Amino acid sequence: MVDLSVKIGDITLQNPIQPASGAFSWEYNDVIDLNRLGALVAKTICREPRLGNPTPRMAETEAGIIQSIGLPGKGIEYFVDHIVPEYARFKPPLVVSVNSDNIEDFAALAEELSVPDVDVIEANISCPTRNQTGGNFAMHEDYTRDCITAIRAKTKKPLWVKLSPNAGDIVSIARAAEAAGADALAIANTFLSLKIRTDNFRPALGNKFGGLVSPALKPIVLRMVYQVAKQVKIPIIGIGGVTKAEDVVEYMLAGASAVGIGYAGFRNPTALVQIIDDLEAWCDERGIKKVTELIGAVKDADMETDTLAAASIGV
Repeated sequence: MVDLSVKIGDITLQNPIQPASGAFSWEYNDVIDLNRLGALVAKTICREPRLGNPTPRMAETEAGIIQSIGLPGKGIEYFVDHIVPEYARFKPPLVVSVNSDNIEDFAALAEELSVPDVDVIEANISCPTRNQTGGNFAMHEDYTRDCITAIRAKTKKPLWVKLSPNAGDIVSIARAAEAAGADALAIANTFLSLKIRTDNFRPALGNKFGGLVSPALKPIVLRMVYQVAKQVKIPIIGIGGVTKAEDVVEYMLAGASAVGIGYAGFRNPTALVQIIDDLEAWCDERGIKKVTELIGAVKDADMETDTLAAASIGV
């Protein structure tokens, strides 16, 4: 039977499947066994209680869902006192996602969340529903570097950084995060989107813009993971459009060490454990002993992409 375990820095996951932040809670345990997941990822927490964005917060499209939740929550004190203990009942490592629009506060939050039952800090520097430019600190490499440097100085926990697909050059952003001390990269957050109702000519979401989640986005994020993996040495968690085991395989071949799943779990809460089972079967059928054999194993080194050169060798 295949060994599905993977390492993200110093953290070992029993398999490469984890939920994406914002699309999951410990209450999923009523439906699936959370101890089967690679990691548990809590919804992004902010310092003060937040009501979230105006309603409506979700709109369907032909290709997926646009959501603009706006990071509602009861604040860091409630989170540490009440939410962290809920997750601590389970075995997989707990990843705590954090967000702020202020670098000093971002770093202070990371420090305050560095409590024993928290295994990883995920710096969500890319929330498109809180900042309508598409992602607060993840749109520019200098902002990314400054923010991650400040956070790194305040916590010794493993630090994962969630990047934005809305940045023009995500490779430069990824390299800045790595240079500033990130231990892993989550690629990527949602795509800044807009839907307009044709019955009243008004935006469908109360916040106007939202983040698109959809299986249709997988090829775009896969390309980002592939390009970033060529330029950084730290592990990557691919997030975007995973609905089946073969999607996990694609992300790992592109260079990801694990994947995050949001949309599929939203539509079917049992999807995450089904994908784990299917990934195990997929590997066993092909005689793959360790799922880590797939990481970066895409076979493209001999491909000729120059049209004339390719023609000259008969491709």
